[in-house]
Amino acid sequence: MRPIGCCTWIFAGEDLSRIAMRACRAKLNGVELHGDIGGLDPARSGRLLAEAGLQIFSVTPGDADISHPDPIRRQAAVTYYARLIEWVVRLDHPGVRLSVHGQVGRIRPLADEAAEWGFLVESVQHITALAATAGLPVVFELLNRYESHQVNTVAQGLTLIERVAAPNLWLLPDAYHMNIEEADPPAALRAAGGAIGLYHAADSNRQGIGEGHTDFAAHVAALDAIGYRGPIILEPAAPGPDPFRADKGNGFRDRLEAMITASAARLRTIQEITQERDSLPA
Repeated sequence: MRPIGCCTWIFAGEDLSRIAMRACRAKLNGVELHGDIGGLDPARSGRLLAEAGLQIFSVTPGDADISHPDPIRRQAAVTYYARLIEWVVRLDHPGVRLSVHGQVGRIRPLADEAAEWGFLVESVQHITALAATAGLPVVFELLNRYESHQVNTVAQGLTLIERVAAPNLWLLPDAYHMNIEEADPPAALRAAGGAIGLYHAADSNRQGIGEGHTDFAAHVAALDAIGYRGPIILEPAAPGPDPFRADKGNGFRDRLEAMITASAARLRTIQEITQERDSLPA
């Protein structure tokens, strides 16, 4: 049974101790921690989550434009990741994955698409090298076209891995983004195979598992087929305006807690059914 966590970002800056209580009530195994390097003390945060019995599976970054055509802006983005890597090390949790992505909301090139792909590769090479010295695996998150103009599909992600050529670089596919970008999401997961280092789950409407039309049984079967045994990170959003803002108004955090509680239970049931089916004689 794969462990299940949630991204702390969805709770829009709620105190980490309260998020930990919500994760425990939802019977999660851990979290993906938002890399709030200017707000959260990493040593204290790591201890707090460990004392709650929660693992830190991964750290998701703030926005940093690692493919910006301006070299000063691009270097500032790489420097941000250097600081984030130091922050992750101070969490003192084994097995943490560092997530990387471009500037969320930049949906077109500012200069030339091919040149910006080159800038992206160069920046990811720098980041993966820094992460390697700290012993950290890196996962590149695949975002949909309405959030990024680069690396939207598994095929593009595999091209990025090939061009970066870093042994500590894997892909982070997300069921919600795949619902937009992949003609056949389970087939895309199978095509990615061993390149998958982390998996995000939210339904087709970016709400809880079972609240949209994504076939998560097919996703789980694909993850089984490729031997992915890592965590499933829940990243739903509460209903409301502005997809780039987690805070949806009064009561949204309680709505999210109910979502992740139900989602975790549904995913465990799906995994159990899939395992039982796979164990039957042919």
